[in-house]
Amino acid sequence: MFAGVQGEDLEAWQAAHALTEPILARINEAWEAAEYPMDLVRLLADSDLLTDGLDIPGHRRLSPLGAGLVTMEMSRIDGSMGTVVGVQAGLCARSIALLGSQEQKDKWLPALASAEKLGAFALTEPDHGSDSVALETVARREGDHWVITGEKKWIGNGANCDVSVVWARVDDESDPQLHGQVSGFIVEQHLDGYSADVIEGKLSLRAIHQAHIRMDGVRVPLDARLPEARSFKDTGRVLAATRAGVAWGALGHAIACFEIAAQYAKDRTQFGRPLAKSQHVQVRLADMLQTLVGAQLHCFRVAQLDEAGTLTPVQASMAKVHCTRAARSVAAEARDLLGGVGILLENQVIRHMADIEALHTYEGTDTIQSLLVGREIAGVSAFA
Repeated sequence: MFAGVQGEDLEAWQAAHALTEPILARINEAWEAAEYPMDLVRLLADSDLLTDGLDIPGHRRLSPLGAGLVTMEMSRIDGSMGTVVGVQAGLCARSIALLGSQEQKDKWLPALASAEKLGAFALTEPDHGSDSVALETVARREGDHWVITGEKKWIGNGANCDVSVVWARVDDESDPQLHGQVSGFIVEQHLDGYSADVIEGKLSLRAIHQAHIRMDGVRVPLDARLPEARSFKDTGRVLAATRAGVAWGALGHAIACFEIAAQYAKDRTQFGRPLAKSQHVQVRLADMLQTLVGAQLHCFRVAQLDEAGTLTPVQASMAKVHCTRAARSVAAEARDLLGGVGILLENQVIRHMADIEALHTYEGTDTIQSLLVGREIAGVSAFA
């Protein structure tokens, strides 16, 4: 499928694949203990894998295909590390790259790409997930500062890191066009009034932390606002760009599960013969591969459209739904084919299976993405 990849795209894909052994040597232990292995995040940065196709001086400039392959390969190894790429580069850095001032780009993008700073994308709130456009966090203009108050939840890198791009409703009557609209603000996590707790009891993506953030009158300077973020439509630009990345991540999980199941079927002997010699097992493996190739085709075409500048948000939504559903199907088959040992972390599949559940939900649930596609088909909205 991806035999024609070359240049910096190929180099980045190979660099991601080269991290398979060092990450797998550590990830099950970190996943089981719900620890965030920062040393592995540094490995990603050292291999220049934290750009997600953004144009950052001194770093590889990947095509949408190259960026997708990196996300795929990282998720093929581990979903938590794949999510690091999505949060650090796809969401936080992309918000600044698309909507920030030149000064903001110069200050933050190199630091994020090198993992000198770790960043978050703080949109979802305790009471606003799928309806994030109704967010209640407020940024009130007070002289030369914005004063931000509100809560955010399920925010990767939101606790014990460096900076959060916080999305808030603007309260500034001096600017009628901006007043009442949603905008993004660069908030350093050490500021007074910013507190965050790591969410516990999470049984998916356990090797990256998500946070519940509380902001009580956090003061940031006027130039902390992303100047091109003037409504929720601008927030949507970031989300649409990363939604395709979730499809690539799901593809990576599916590839891992299929490969593990196929190898196990060849190695495992029951009733005096390898499992792979059974017709039923071969049919199941063939079905898994066909589902997998369908997801590959979807991702490949999305990358072509993105490269051409014609990818629509609805197409990205459909890719996300299609590929996460495909990954769930392949993972379930793989888990079953491994029998009892399929629930052991050492065999990897159960970790992928659990992690896929987060991808199935985050950056827009399956239902919401399907309703976006349905709205495109019907010409009327069924949800808002």
